Amino acid sequence: MSAIQKQVEAASEEYSSSFTKGDLALPPAKKYLVLTCMDARIDPARAFGIELGDAHVIRNAGAIAEDALRSIVISEQLLGTTEVILVKHTGCGMLTFKNKDAYDVVEQNLGGEATAELISRNIDFLPFPDLDQAVKDDVKFLQNSKLVPDRVTISGWVYEVETGKTRRVV
Repeated sequence: MSAIQKQVEAASEEYSSSFTKGDLALPPAKKYLVLTCMDARIDPARAFGIELGDAHVIRNAGAIAEDALRSIVISEQLLGTTEVILVKHTGCGMLTFKNKDAYDVVEQNLGGEATAELISRNIDFLPFPDLDQAVKDDVKFLQNSKLVPDRVTISGWVYEVETGKTRRVV
């Protein structure tokens, strides 16, 4: 067992020893979801005031709405959420490369078969050059999607990893 697996096992033992929230309902109590980046410097619960059972939290590289759409539809259509809080962040890795760079790294590290798989799956890593514009673009994407009803409230934010503050963009 790796050191990380041991850490997970120990944390689970400690957490479960005093866990009392096993009766929470499946749908989020406050009927919203947060889409944010997978960046390890973001603690969505603490940074955005989310208590266990309050909201769905969807995380992916860059807090990309297109990449999260499947989960957003499930959250809204099957579990009743009515609001999306989209939060990107400063210092995001998605600001630092283009698709070609990612393809080149895969080619170098994993070889031609892996690159061929990227091509056959038509993988777009969805990097972006401008943070605030990327927030606006993703909010617009969700607002224009037929999979997200007009009744769903959508807002876009930027979390500052340097200060812990979150500011509204749209």
